[in-house]
Amino acid sequence: MKKITIIAIIALLFTGCTAKKELAMYSNTTVSAGFDTYISIKASAYSKEEFDTYFNSSIENFIYLNKLFDIYHTYDGINNLKSVNDNAGIQPLEVDPILIEMLSLAKEYYDLSNGEFDITLGPVLKIWHEYRTQGLLNMAEGKSGSTPSLEELQEAYKCVGWQYVEIDKTNNTVFLNNACASLDVGGIAKGFSTEYVAEKLEENNIAVGIVDAGGNNRTINSKLDNTPWRVGIQSPTGSADSIIAVTIDGSMSFVTSGDYQRYYLSEDGNTYHHIIDPSTLFPADYYNSVSIITDDSGIADALSTTLFTVDFETGNQIIDEFRKNNPDSTLEVIWIMTPEKKVDTQYIKEKNGYYIAYTSGLENKIIWE
Repeated sequence: MKKITIIAIIALLFTGCTAKKELAMYSNTTVSAGFDTYISIKASAYSKEEFDTYFNSSIENFIYLNKLFDIYHTYDGINNLKSVNDNAGIQPLEVDPILIEMLSLAKEYYDLSNGEFDITLGPVLKIWHEYRTQGLLNMAEGKSGSTPSLEELQEAYKCVGWQYVEIDKTNNTVFLNNACASLDVGGIAKGFSTEYVAEKLEENNIAVGIVDAGGNNRTINSKLDNTPWRVGIQSPTGSADSIIAVTIDGSMSFVTSGDYQRYYLSEDGNTYHHIIDPSTLFPADYYNSVSIITDDSGIADALSTTLFTVDFETGNQIIDEFRKNNPDSTLEVIWIMTPEKKVDTQYIKEKNGYYIAYTSGLENKIIWE
């Protein structure tokens, strides 16, 4: 009897020591990983230590990609996008294949959008960056900024075009064959990087997670309890409150482009934000925001920028073209606009003084209250 009791105790101890750990959700956030924003990662793991390993690796990837896509600074040991721009008209540079992959994706969506999404717009965007930077400094002092002239922008536009970009995928080189050409990947870099990090987490068999890079959200599978993710769309007023929320199932990307960030007030009485319409060379003014839901975060970033700069009819033509070319991919869109810019569609509702239009697939996915 005593022998049986001892065996039972040992068996219980052994079972306790080898009990399988259960997955739990952990999260962390940093503002030191570049892209001028916060990076937040939430993922399942069997311990905090395991999650920390994934988080730290993800942040290292974001930091590296930020350096690679940076157009304002150079870094030791890296031929980044600024290096490419600085060598325009001089020589090709060997770069990380990741940069070539991102540039190739940008070219694909330049073609899809008939030139509306254009990272070769760098010379024009540089002018707007200078005016916006000064405008923000002036606003901090209670003053107004100024506005670039159309003539100044048109002169810079002479240096714009993919005919000035030579990509050699065999030798991993990029060359801008016009000395005044430059690339600006602000409309795709953060989304591309978010997708890259999420895919690395998936390669490490993360069961559930979400990568949030300043509002660029990429989910990994459904939640542990199998409920959908819920992502809010910021109010166009610029407040932290969400005007609506959207439910997302499984692995998906959610990206918003809006006019309520990085804007300044000019002495001409107009407010100028950072999303420039290649057709006018001035900030687009069709909507307050455009949100994209699709599989890949880089594509979502490019499409949110693109659809923000085109009218509703053109936007739907681009959506149709994407769906034709990608029949196995999801693409849903939300447009938010003021009443005077209301579009003609059956899928539209008024909320808090704004009109919110959406693609039909979101009919039962939007949370209005």
